[in-house]
Amino acid sequence: MTSTPTPVSVALLTLGCARNDVDSEELAGRLAADGFALVDDPEDADTVVVNTCGFVDAAKKDSIDTLLAAADLKETGRPQAVVAVGCLAERYGEELASSLPEADAVLGFDDYQDISGRLRSILAGDKPHPHTPRDRRLLLPISPAERQAVVEAPTTDVDVAIPGRSAIRRRLDGGPMAPLKLASGCDRRCTFCAIPMFRGSFVSRRPSDVLQEAHWLGEQGVKELFLVSENSTSYGKDLGDLGLLETLLPELAAVDGIERVRVSYLQPAETRPGLVRAIATTPGVAPYFDLSFQHASATVLRRMRRFGDPDSFLGLLEQVRGLAPEAGVRSNVIVGFPGETEEEFQTLCDFLVAARMDVTGVFGYSDEDGTEAADLDGKLDDDEIRARVQHLNDLVAELTSERAEERIGSTVEVLVEEVDPDGTGDGTVEGRAAQQGPEVDGTTRVLGAPDARVGDILTALVVASDGVDLIAEPAGGQR
Repeated sequence: MTSTPTPVSVALLTLGCARNDVDSEELAGRLAADGFALVDDPEDADTVVVNTCGFVDAAKKDSIDTLLAAADLKETGRPQAVVAVGCLAERYGEELASSLPEADAVLGFDDYQDISGRLRSILAGDKPHPHTPRDRRLLLPISPAERQAVVEAPTTDVDVAIPGRSAIRRRLDGGPMAPLKLASGCDRRCTFCAIPMFRGSFVSRRPSDVLQEAHWLGEQGVKELFLVSENSTSYGKDLGDLGLLETLLPELAAVDGIERVRVSYLQPAETRPGLVRAIATTPGVAPYFDLSFQHASATVLRRMRRFGDPDSFLGLLEQVRGLAPEAGVRSNVIVGFPGETEEEFQTLCDFLVAARMDVTGVFGYSDEDGTEAADLDGKLDDDEIRARVQHLNDLVAELTSERAEERIGSTVEVLVEEVDPDGTGDGTVEGRAAQQGPEVDGTTRVLGAPDARVGDILTALVVASDGVDLIAEPAGGQR
């Protein structure tokens, strides 16, 4: 009697943003389809694949620490190989491999299409040549209208492999929210950002592909779709229809099983009135605006190669709240950009006071390899940047707490993500209201909901707040 060979097991560890989460689930789909066994615990895996983040220094450090921790398991447990993929691997390739010999391989995005073959080769003892980084913006035509023909050609060269294009996906997180990728890459040339160099030019997914994946996610029990890309406001420009997202949103909201659709990462200078209206008023779409302001001073924004000023940004927020007064608004800002004066910093502070946003992420400027800003004059002292970050964080904490307090007395729709979070059995559940994005925007605790289950949508009345978090009580509705 012939015994069936035990499948090779693999654990996928994901760092960074929701876009990386999708990439990991597509890698998992390919591996599962090719006979690999997916496991959660790296100690139980034959090989550990770390999907790294290469965005800022803290994220890079977390990625390297995770790789080192996984490598340690080779000395004490089952893992035979540790493989780096993702943005840090794509961005640094050979440099990362040289400085981190504990990793058995460093693979780039072009390796994703044959990830199973790559892992089997590594487990067999082969040492693949580390990925060689290059500027991925140069791999596709400059004109967005010409890109789709190249990407979708039957004989597409691996040189234009686009993470997120595959229809193969295997969920790694059974929660009621799932990211859904609209596009990959970015055509903007912000002076502080290296993402376009290693993610490449902007390429939209076909609406039919997005809808097909949305239907599959609905069948998997997903209740909220979180639409992700490097710049969602550009969706459709390479398909000949810059208003495509406005027509896609109601179709996604109508997918069986889907209760809420949320859009992430809007570029303020590209956020057109029709898109504002679609997000603010389409049934089933969360009135949620993730607006990447980055700063408010017009002069700093120009040095960033961005556009805007306090008046235009506040005008955009006025449009949003005119259509959806309870809309959630979040943003990120960079403090201490080269040449930032005290007056320009004060302009940012004054804008945040006037903007009344629900959440604001504050980042201190640091040089990023290969970016234009790294060579700019007027660099601020590290101590000054830290002081400004601290000042703005204190201000933001006060402003976002006040914004949460303003929501007391309002009715919210809460997607339940955890039941009995404290283990007390008191009927408390935790989730997110429509104005709260995944992981970074705070949560809503609903008290006295003993019958609620993960994935339910509860209608609740906000009765208190705790920082950015809301505390609510059931208000009669549940679905």
